[in-house]
Amino acid sequence: MLEIHSLTKRFGPNTAVDNATFVVDRPMMIGVIGSSGAGKSTMLRMLNRLSDPTEGQILFEGKDVTALKGAAKREWHSRCAMIFQQFNLVPRLDVVSNVLHGTLNRRSTMATMFNLFPQEDIHKAIEILDRLGIAEHGPKRAEALSGGQQQRVAIARALMQDPSIILADEPIASLDPMNAQIVMEALRRIHEEDGRMVIANLHTLDTARRYCDRVIGMRHGRIVFDGTPEQLTTGIAREIYGAGADFSEAATSTEIETLDKSGSQSLEIA
Repeated sequence: MLEIHSLTKRFGPNTAVDNATFVVDRPMMIGVIGSSGAGKSTMLRMLNRLSDPTEGQILFEGKDVTALKGAAKREWHSRCAMIFQQFNLVPRLDVVSNVLHGTLNRRSTMATMFNLFPQEDIHKAIEILDRLGIAEHGPKRAEALSGGQQQRVAIARALMQDPSIILADEPIASLDPMNAQIVMEALRRIHEEDGRMVIANLHTLDTARRYCDRVIGMRHGRIVFDGTPEQLTTGIAREIYGAGADFSEAATSTEIETLDKSGSQSLEIA
């Protein structure tokens, strides 16, 4: 489905993403891990075409995404929805209107200016909010909701686009543990029930191992690990975060090294 070939992004003399290559042959939930500055967010922004690569190619179902321009590029933004760490909602608008903004790429300028939406779209927005457990907050201003609720509104807005891929850039970084779990479970259900590809940048190893089918580890812009959560051993984690790392960015609690039944070293988060 998705092919990334030698994807590179430079900002002057600095290389944010360096020759990233991977292939996704079916809808999966993929976690991208690494310390701050590893290139995770830059890579997602290139996949969505919010940022253009310096070199390399992105293919989706055989189509060259890096060559898209104009209307074709805007259509890709709809097919490849982005969820941001800071939600990017319109605070003073009600929740339903924020969700309906997921349809703006396919609406006329006049309808957008006057915030006019067909009843079919309004009903769909409410159904999506109900699916995410926040339909009762539909009439409220977005700014009146908690952080976890706002992130679910952002997920609902992405679903309004009916995307093939959902990209989530640190979707739980600003949330407390309970809301972080709710958001990650929502993304996992969307992947499983809808068959959508989900790629999420994550800070914690335990989150990646719990929710993802595949984990990509980045360090200094390069992909240094690409495998299953079970293959993410302590040694590999240290390669991703740096030798001698205390995993302060990889875990939010005490690090415990154990030996699994097969005798290979693995990492558990207490």
